[in-house]
Amino acid sequence: MIIYAEVECMMYDGHSLKQKRSVLKRLMAKLRNSFNVAVTELDYHDLWQRTKIGIVTISNDYVHSVKVMQEVMKVIDAYSELERTETTIERM
Repeated sequence: MIIYAEVECMMYDGHSLKQKRSVLKRLMAKLRNSFNVAVTELDYHDLWQRTKIGIVTISNDYVHSVKVMQEVMKVIDAYSELERTETTIERM
């Protein structure tokens, strides 16, 4: 079972692309290491206050995949530098 999510976030306190990249790098490393998911920035590469990341998890159990994605969303929501604005989750 493959669960794919696109997550748009705003960074209201960000003041540069360098700061945005730093926050995203820490977040993506935490998600990869904690949940063994694939993560990448999909859009808004040149905007320092906005980002869209893609997250994918694969498992042979649908319930497990959904739980992993829920935990990933909790970690994103807990990041004080980001605000999750729009999320699209698809089952493949």
